[in-house]
Amino acid sequence: MAKRSFIRKSLRLLAMAFGAVVALVFLTILLFRFVNPPTSAFMLAYQLGTAPEPLRQEWVLMAEMSPWMPLAVVASEDQRFPYHAGVDFEAIRKAVSEYKAGEGLRGASTITQQTAKNLFLWNGRSFVRKALEAVLALGIDGLWPKERVLEVYLNIAEFGPGIYGVEAASEIYFGKPARKLSQTQAARLAAVLPNPKVLSVTAPTAYVQERVVWIQQQMNQLSGLKYLEQL
Repeated sequence: MAKRSFIRKSLRLLAMAFGAVVALVFLTILLFRFVNPPTSAFMLAYQLGTAPEPLRQEWVLMAEMSPWMPLAVVASEDQRFPYHAGVDFEAIRKAVSEYKAGEGLRGASTITQQTAKNLFLWNGRSFVRKALEAVLALGIDGLWPKERVLEVYLNIAEFGPGIYGVEAASEIYFGKPARKLSQTQAARLAAVLPNPKVLSVTAPTAYVQERVVWIQQQMNQLSGLKYLEQL
């Protein structure tokens, strides 16, 4: 009887601890809808590691960015961003089908998932991290408007070693604030996001140059700046 009582108490404590963690995460996500995150998990990891360069980041409101920048990342990373609920289950099903057909396994992360990962999690390809990323993305999409998701993403995304956020990237790479970015410059920044530690804005490889051209084509095919007006 004493053993059963101990097990019940232990399970009750675990349930309470789990509930407390869920509540804390929920409140943090809700808070960040209105308050700009002071840092992110990725920025903290960079600062705690052997950082070759000092971290550079400056927050900028969505209204103070060039409208080409959010369009560029949507065209490049997540063209169904206005329509899914944080996780694009259609893209996941397609990726799984292609993998079963013998093609390579490609990522199907949305901008919301990348925001969740950069803000709260760690880099890696484990199923545990991907599951947490998906759950957090669903929570973010449920609590934030789409415009806020884009704003946070563009302020915490890494554009190069120690360069976080579009304002710092724009100043460092082009010598101008983010509000003055041209369509081509926005596409160049978006082109390096898949791997900013390897891909370069200032010394673009042929692959990066091809991505820039492709992103601009996608921006035009999405009806240009009208595409994100629905947000």
